Amino acid sequence: MRIGVISDTHGEISATQNAVRMFDSFQVDLVIHCGDVDTPAIVQQLADRPCHFVLGNMDNRVAMPKVIEAAGQTCHDRFGHLQLEGRSIAFLHGHDLALLRGTINSGRWDLVCCGHTHVAAQQLRGRTLVVNPGAIQRTNTPSVAVIDLPSLEVTTIAL
Repeated sequence: MRIGVISDTHGEISATQNAVRMFDSFQVDLVIHCGDVDTPAIVQQLADRPCHFVLGNMDNRVAMPKVIEAAGQTCHDRFGHLQLEGRSIAFLHGHDLALLRGTINSGRWDLVCCGHTHVAAQQLRGRTLVVNPGAIQRTNTPSVAVIDLPSLEVTTIAL
């Protein structure tokens, strides 16, 4: 199984369309959006496959969940988690540093996906792989990540 990870789209339709084409080329089964969606049109761009969203510091906490659910997708508020291919996965935006650090350091998760910094990165912290796919908007190099499960092999893709 392959998951696509995207964050900080900030309403940028064109670059999000590029990300969707990249996810298609990698045959991604599911997408995790790590927050700062900003506009309903982004949700529609990601509607071709199951997508799990968390809210970022720029997302409207009342309106955005309604938009996501109306599109048949899943909104996890500010913290999401999934069990896929025997892997425990947590995802959040990352602006709440105490929540981010607590999630990473808990030892509970195989994979933690986050955004907010607009910089693509990955690091192993204990048994937990932390992946930031970078950003679609407000960055010099828009990027996403594709993660193979259960191996946790990460491919960061500049768009």
